[in-house]
Amino acid sequence: MDGQPLRMKAKFALSSLPTAFLLALIALLPMASAHDHSSSHIEEGQTISVDPIDTTLWVHIFIQMFAWGVIFPVGMVLGMVKSRWHVPVQVAGTALAILGYALGHMHGGREFRHSNVHSKFASPISLVLFVQILMGIYLKLHLEKGINGKIRRFVKIGHGIVGKLLPVLSWTQMLFGGITALGFCQGEHVGQCLAHFIMGSAFIAYGILLTILLVVGQLWIRRTGRSQEFFDSAVIAAWGVVNTFTEHRWGTAWVKNDWQHTAMGIIWWAAGLAGVWLSKDRDGRPQRNFVPGFVLLLTGWAMSAHPQELMISAETHKMFGYTLMAAGVTRIIEISFVLRDRPGQSEGGRDSNSFQYIPPFLLYASGFLFMGATEEQMALVAGSGMDHVAYILILYSLAFLVFLFTCVLLNVYDRNSTPSLPNKDLPNGRLGPRLNGNVPVRDAQEFELEGLMSDDEDDAARRPGEEDGLNSPSTLGKNSDGVAR
Repeated sequence: MDGQPLRMKAKFALSSLPTAFLLALIALLPMASAHDHSSSHIEEGQTISVDPIDTTLWVHIFIQMFAWGVIFPVGMVLGMVKSRWHVPVQVAGTALAILGYALGHMHGGREFRHSNVHSKFASPISLVLFVQILMGIYLKLHLEKGINGKIRRFVKIGHGIVGKLLPVLSWTQMLFGGITALGFCQGEHVGQCLAHFIMGSAFIAYGILLTILLVVGQLWIRRTGRSQEFFDSAVIAAWGVVNTFTEHRWGTAWVKNDWQHTAMGIIWWAAGLAGVWLSKDRDGRPQRNFVPGFVLLLTGWAMSAHPQELMISAETHKMFGYTLMAAGVTRIIEISFVLRDRPGQSEGGRDSNSFQYIPPFLLYASGFLFMGATEEQMALVAGSGMDHVAYILILYSLAFLVFLFTCVLLNVYDRNSTPSLPNKDLPNGRLGPRLNGNVPVRDAQEFELEGLMSDDEDDAARRPGEEDGLNSPSTLGKNSDGVAR
């Protein structure tokens, strides 16, 4: 009886902890709002002043990137697997986000226009976080009686949806922060920025989805009754329709790259429809096909030949095109030769081939290369003295970091949502040849013969030099036969 009040107090303290941070947020808001973002040093026609970014703003940048880009995604995954660390991690992320928000309104140095997109988007994303915290507190209170029992189900669904939406909003806000800090994507550059950042982010998202399906989504694909190329081709076709009618301002003269952009939109929806058709065989069963990989190959070839004014821009676009072409080629090889049109490496959906990680990673790299190839960015890099090799290597490094972080999150999810399988002791540390990419042949056959051999037979199997050694029921000859077959 004495332990029950203590448990209730502990539960209340835990559930009230996020409330304390909400109160801290409310306390910081007037202080942050009172800060005056002066724009007196901004020259006419510019969006930022020539002052350098001060230490306070740098701290704001790194804190927000860590809170929104690392801690919240980790907390999201922990919430999906119902880990007890979900609440503490999200509370820590919220605390850092509050601190970063306050620092963003207290900096000196570089000044920005009040109407910048990063500042405008801060309020909606903060409101989303606030609503997410309120839903989390409500769920933590475990109010399940009366009308709360009906409300709780919808709050739980909403909490899950918003939690998975936050990484996308965070990515968008970080991009807005980058272009705002540099004063990019204004006036006539808006259209090109939108094209590069939307398409580049789409390639990265495609790579992330392929990684998810490879590591933890193979069984889900099979349960849908469709091949993965059906979904890929459907999205490609939809995207192609959008590109066909948005890449050129209809009713005006065709200029610069309008022809190439519109033609790529046409090939995307035409190929996408073909891919949807080929995603089932004549009996209506799911069937793999080459179309999505071939679309990536054609798109990469087209982009590698895009005319550019600066040499570094031409080299960056060329490398983007080659990387996307490589993604398409390796995707075709994976489907046709590595998997041989099978849904995956094994029936259990847990095995994968090292080659299968190449196409997703190349999509990450393609996305970063394309996002880093806008006219203003290319002019900035050209003026810095950096050559295209160093710049491309930096972009590839960013792709590796995001690829690594995605794999870490998937590992956290997989380890906490899948029952652990017992490890089998390996004789002499060797696996031996694998049967259908799953069970080592040596282990499988020795397991089947274990207990069927008498002690005398076992001794005979260990004396290969004796006259009847070859006729003994040793696994050596059977392994050889198994490998030959």
